[in-house]
Amino acid sequence: MRRSWGMGIRRQARYWVMLPVLLAGTARISETVKQGEALEAGRRAYENGDYAKAVLELQAAAAKEPQNGDIQLLLTKSYLELQERDAAITCAEKAVAIDPQSSVFHEWLGRAYGEKADHASMFTAPGLARKTHREFEIAVQLDEKNFAARQALIEFDCAAPGLVGGGEEKAKPEIEKLQSMDAAEWHYALGNCRRQKKDFADADREFQLALESHPKSAELIFDIGDYAVRRGQAERLMEVADLGAKAAPTDPRGMFYRAVGLILKNEKQEDAERLLREYLQRAPKRSGYPRYAVAREWLGRLYENKGEKESAIREYEAALRLEPKNKSARESLKRVEKN
Repeated sequence: MRRSWGMGIRRQARYWVMLPVLLAGTARISETVKQGEALEAGRRAYENGDYAKAVLELQAAAAKEPQNGDIQLLLTKSYLELQERDAAITCAEKAVAIDPQSSVFHEWLGRAYGEKADHASMFTAPGLARKTHREFEIAVQLDEKNFAARQALIEFDCAAPGLVGGGEEKAKPEIEKLQSMDAAEWHYALGNCRRQKKDFADADREFQLALESHPKSAELIFDIGDYAVRRGQAERLMEVADLGAKAAPTDPRGMFYRAVGLILKNEKQEDAERLLREYLQRAPKRSGYPRYAVAREWLGRLYENKGEKESAIREYEAALRLEPKNKSARESLKRVEKN
């Protein structure tokens, strides 16, 4: 096929007239790509657990897109992982200012206030707690199916005193609303409220019903896993691992809970070791994930069960290097060294 290279005199003239516009458009496209690259780089760094890098990339993206609330949200999450709570609050407040109708933005502003309240003095904590409660309330009002926000509000009400806006009576209507919306969320809320009150028999029953109600939320499933670890519930941990694999196939937390279940059952020790090693390689350092020190401690317990004293000591020591104040690991180390 013949290829035409000429544009003709009239088309050439039009081309030169339009060239500045075309170049400007190309520049804008290039700038948009760079902005997108910065945001994507920040997101990748966050997912990989490199929160300091995520902040740098996201700050660059925010400078170019100051009205992008999603960037501020990811900055909020990154700062919370770095335990820079004031910076997290600032970014969450910016996100809410950008889009006051976003339920998720209000939810995370509440979480940022809550983190600050947990580490504040007795004089400033009550005010921050009230702000926390208010933001969770707004998040639920804006989106009644934001189950994460509703569960946070229910947990606050079940755990906090009326002085800061909490109270179990306030939680009851919120829990009742879940009954017709999602059975798993409803049973989880009931169980979580009982857990806050240390009524573990009722919590056990409700958490089991939650798992049997086909939960969709991986966070719900794995939170029950944390509870099961503390309660030494091997069979429940195996169920958590199975359900977690369905809800979030690539999430490494299921490996941890399955490994702990196997260790508690004293079964398939090689599988348990492999799963814990893989968890340590794949899991980011993130709140809501079992800590590396805890995984090391369970490896120590695995070796202790096998009678491999030196390996057990090595893992308990590794746990203590990661968390010098880990009382459980220290007691386990003393026990093995004594025996």
